[in-house]
Amino acid sequence: FTRYCDTQIISHINEITPDTIRRYLLHLEETGHNPGGIHAAFRALRAFLLWWEAETEPEGWKNPIRKVKAPRVPTEPLEPVELDTVKALLAACAGGGFTAARDKALFYFLLDTGARAAEVCALNLSDVDLMAGSVSIRQGKGRKPRTVFMGQKTRRALRAYLKARGDNNPALWVTDDSGRLTYWGLNLILVRRAKAAGVEKPGLHDFRRASALNFLRNNPGERYSLQELMGHADLRVLRRYLAQT
Repeated sequence: FTRYCDTQIISHINEITPDTIRRYLLHLEETGHNPGGIHAAFRALRAFLLWWEAETEPEGWKNPIRKVKAPRVPTEPLEPVELDTVKALLAACAGGGFTAARDKALFYFLLDTGARAAEVCALNLSDVDLMAGSVSIRQGKGRKPRTVFMGQKTRRALRAYLKARGDNNPALWVTDDSGRLTYWGLNLILVRRAKAAGVEKPGLHDFRRASALNFLRNNPGERYSLQELMGHADLRVLRRYLAQT
């Protein structure tokens, strides 16, 4: 936005008008930004201008953002990973050894818990209760802790993976050289297994969507429970899942 203001010879916040902001949003659209990105830019600008207003209490200044409506974002279906794709990925993990056991457990875990990829990578062994099938997400989005759950197949696969480990790393998910698995390492596992399975690589977030949709199809009236499990701040995203089911 500051770069855009430079092109408009705007150097002071008092010179920003509602029309400046509208033209900026139109500029983003014309330069190829998608609706979600434009909305994110609007939210950032709104947050800044509201902060400026509250912090400085400028006399005689009217906040221009208050006269600009948020750009609309089309409600598109949230596509989950297909269960046939998950089966193919699991089949590609056949065989013994640490890597096969870890990757199989990972795919089950992602689908079952609906946890975000970054949350999965941040987990420690102490966060998992295999007897109860519960997992404590301590570093959730917005630093909000929550508990998610695993089914029997996931717990069985997780036990096999932990048995195959021979390290002392406190991380739940580790690499071949016993380091903590990162987001990019997790994505690389998915790339490699999808290629071996002969399927198009799904996104890591697609497992989370599949988990949410499967939960809603089996528990259609439990939207608030799902909101807690997924760690959503409000029901807006869940409404898109509800529309899809």
